[in-house]
Amino acid sequence: MGLIHIELFTTLDLVAQSPGGAEEDSEGFPFGGWQVPMLDEIDGAGVDMAYEGMDALLLGRRTYDLFAGFWPHQEAGGIGETAALFNEVPKYVASRGTPDLPWAGSTRLGPDLVGAVRELRDRHEHVTVIGSLDLVQTLLRERLFDRLDLLVHPIVLGVGKKVFGSGAVPANLALLAPPSAGPKGAVHLRYGLADGAPTAMDAPDRSA
Repeated sequence: MGLIHIELFTTLDLVAQSPGGAEEDSEGFPFGGWQVPMLDEIDGAGVDMAYEGMDALLLGRRTYDLFAGFWPHQEAGGIGETAALFNEVPKYVASRGTPDLPWAGSTRLGPDLVGAVRELRDRHEHVTVIGSLDLVQTLLRERLFDRLDLLVHPIVLGVGKKVFGSGAVPANLALLAPPSAGPKGAVHLRYGLADGAPTAMDAPDRSA
């Protein structure tokens, strides 16, 4: 069985909405592109780690549209290696509608998203999810992920869609690698889904 690997850019208060620009998801969000001034080598290194061994992309509709308009035209540029990988691997799109999928190798998943993702896990060795925050909420809620990479940036926004939304369920995670930090204060954290769920602990009895 393969793994589902989620890659997200986030703030200290775990806002992960529109890190690269307002065009990503601007619904009621005034801070589109918040990550751009803080980009440094830790962001690039963290992204490169997430792509190691990747043999499929799983994307939400909005992220897919952005990627489909960009990556097919980048193979001759400085990011050509990443573009070649993205263009080569199968792309799976979670969408409630019937969108046009112009990017070669793209497939829309059926209405049973949970079942479809389980099938992808059986079919592929390493499925990477980038951004796609609405899709990520389903994966987290259903415990349909194996790795969670967070590139946490030293900024607090106070508003915006968060990594763990209102439907989050209790889960145990394990740190898979030592954290690494960049010169501008961003920290790369890699977690894996662990067995069990958090349990309440009784307070110690101090009456004696």
